Amino acid sequence: MSDPGLPAPRSRRRFLRSAFSVGAVLGASLLAACTPAPPAAQKTEAKPTDAPKPVASPAASPAASPGVAASPSPAASPAASPSPSPAAQAAPAPAKPAPSGPLKLGLLVPTSAVYSQLGDDIADGMSLYLESVGNRAGGRPIEVIREDEGIDPQPALQKARKLIEQDRVDVFAGVVSTAVVYAIRDLLHNSQTIFVGANAGGNDLTRARKSPYIFRASFTSWQVSYPLGEWIAKNVSKKVFVSAADYGFGQESAAAFKENFTRNGGEVVGEVYPRLGTTDYAPFLPQIQGANPEASYSFYSGSDAVSFVKQYAEFGLKDRIKLTGAGFLVEEDVLPAQGEAAVGAISSLFWAKTLDNPENRRFGDDYRAKTRREPSVFAVQGYDTARVIVEGVNAVGGDTANKEALIKALENVKFASPRGPFEFDPQTHQVVQTMYIRETRMQDGKPTNVVIADLGTVRDPGA
Repeated sequence: MSDPGLPAPRSRRRFLRSAFSVGAVLGASLLAACTPAPPAAQKTEAKPTDAPKPVASPAASPAASPGVAASPSPAASPAASPSPSPAAQAAPAPAKPAPSGPLKLGLLVPTSAVYSQLGDDIADGMSLYLESVGNRAGGRPIEVIREDEGIDPQPALQKARKLIEQDRVDVFAGVVSTAVVYAIRDLLHNSQTIFVGANAGGNDLTRARKSPYIFRASFTSWQVSYPLGEWIAKNVSKKVFVSAADYGFGQESAAAFKENFTRNGGEVVGEVYPRLGTTDYAPFLPQIQGANPEASYSFYSGSDAVSFVKQYAEFGLKDRIKLTGAGFLVEEDVLPAQGEAAVGAISSLFWAKTLDNPENRRFGDDYRAKTRREPSVFAVQGYDTARVIVEGVNAVGGDTANKEALIKALENVKFASPRGPFEFDPQTHQVVQTMYIRETRMQDGKPTNVVIADLGTVRDPGA
């Protein structure tokens, strides 16, 4: 008799057939578990001139490599991997909360040398706007980390590298010098650091060397000086002498003016390009006088503008040869030092202290109350730069790691600025703005730029 607690005895053939079936099922399961996953696409480092694709937030699902279909995972044997019931499936992961730590804002502007006052005005303009929003953006407190740009591109590049690699800033802003912004462009681009330029206006930054990560809230040399060329030819003189500081932005500004001046029948009767930081213009002023033009076009800024305009008047040229130029030549940061020497100058720019709109009146009052000095165009640029950053970060809820979303948000920023309507060209990330012709006059005993013509919206051609 057999034991009632055990199965009935089987024949040797039935036993072997059963054992073989069990082994086949176990083997299939082991094979599926041990088969390696398809290899991930190999990551390649972008060359300096390439445009790396904006990186999404780590919370986003990774996209498949372009042009490569994802390989399906091996299907498990039905016997080895029974489908789980709906209740057993994992619930969707909760949305990643927005970062709550400080928003680190790197600011590179001069605190020394020829453009130190410009750097201070930009920083004060930014501070004024940030204070108006409680120094917060996207729910995060803002921490500004400032470094001295100076005027030498190589030390400035090291300062930029420190802000990006050591301080790990979320957003980068500032830069006065075109030479410096060209020097740091590849670092910004390759590190995928969002940058909002507050001054440096070299054309190529938003043309041949444009980057998805680079925006500019200031101007290009073309935007400021090209429209002036036509206006001077039609309203002042057909004979002009050109003088500009001998560096990138000075050369570009002079070229833009000459292009449109000669296109409208003007004649350039001479040119001089003193080095940046010149204090004595005595070797150059006789050349202007000797050419006997009816007007001169000049690009100088900062302490260069103070020295040139004062010596231009002292040499007796002011009353004989009409002084004209890019607006920085007689801007609010230098007018107090220039005094009466600047009166009568004609300039082109996208802002004036006397521009009559509600935003400009409020900005001027607030800036005077904060700094105890008159606002300048550089302060406006800083103010608008800060607003661009805050509105962009607010739009993404503080998630600055999602570069693609932040870039899109910045492209859509539009507002009424002290300078007038403000928006970006989505293709170049260059600000689109109105240009004005100004004349420097004495008002309340002070030299002041008064708008005498509105040239309308000026969009940089971007090529």
